[in-house]
Amino acid sequence: MQDDVWSPPPVLLTVDLVILTLREGRLCVLLVERGEDPFQGMQALPGGFLNHAGEEILDAAHRELAEETALGAGWVHLEQLATYGDASRDPRGRVVSVAHLAIAPGLPAPVAGTDATDASWVPADAVLNGDVKLAFDHHRIVTDGIERARTKLEFSALATAFCGELFTITELQQVYEAVWGTELDTRNFYRKVQAVKGFIVPAGSGRRSTGGRPARLYRAGPRTVLFPPLIRPTPSPTEEETTEGAG
Repeated sequence: MQDDVWSPPPVLLTVDLVILTLREGRLCVLLVERGEDPFQGMQALPGGFLNHAGEEILDAAHRELAEETALGAGWVHLEQLATYGDASRDPRGRVVSVAHLAIAPGLPAPVAGTDATDASWVPADAVLNGDVKLAFDHHRIVTDGIERARTKLEFSALATAFCGELFTITELQQVYEAVWGTELDTRNFYRKVQAVKGFIVPAGSGRRSTGGRPARLYRAGPRTVLFPPLIRPTPSPTEEETTEGAG
C-alpha cells in the first residue's frame, strides 16, 4: 500500500509593527484604521504580507514602516519582537505574523497608506486598558511590545532611542517615566544614570534652557548594556488598584 503524498499546509506570512514614540510626554503607539475586511474600520497595527517569496522579513518590516505611515528608517530603532501563529488569529486562513518593535523620538503625524484609511498616534495606556479595541490579536502584540520596551529600559540603553541626538537628563527621565508609567525621584535617577559609565556622555559645553537653570546636554554613549541596571520601581498598592480599575 502506497503512502499518501504529504503536502505542506498553506501558510501566509505577515509583518506587524509596534511603533512607539513620546508625544507631549506620553508613550504613544501608532495605529491604523483598516480600510478593508477583515475587521474593516477597526484599529490595528501597521503591517502587511510579504511582497514576494524572496523578500527578507526585515526588509518587509522597513517597507511597511514607510508604506503604511510614510515614516522612513532614519533614527528608528527596529528589532524583531516575536512570532504569532495561533491557528485562529486571522479569519482569512493560517497567517503567521513576525512582529517588530520600532522606537524613535518625536515622530511626525503619520500618513496612512495601502489598505489603511487613517493612521494616528494613540496613548499606549488607552490600548493596554482596553479603551481602544484592536483587530486580530494586536492587543496581545502591543502588550508584548510595550513590556519588551519597559524591560529593556532596565538593562539596555534603549531609552536613548526615544530621545533626539542631544538631550538632557531630565528629558531622559521623562522617557523612563512615560514608558514605565510611574514618577521617579529626580536626584535618585540622576545618581543612577551617572553610575552607569558610558550610558550617556556630555555633548561638549552645550546647554539647553529649561525655564530655569540651563541644563547640560548629553548624547548616547558607547555602552549598550547597563551595569548596574536601572531597575523598574515596584508599583505601589494604589498604582496597582488604579491599573486594575482602568481595565
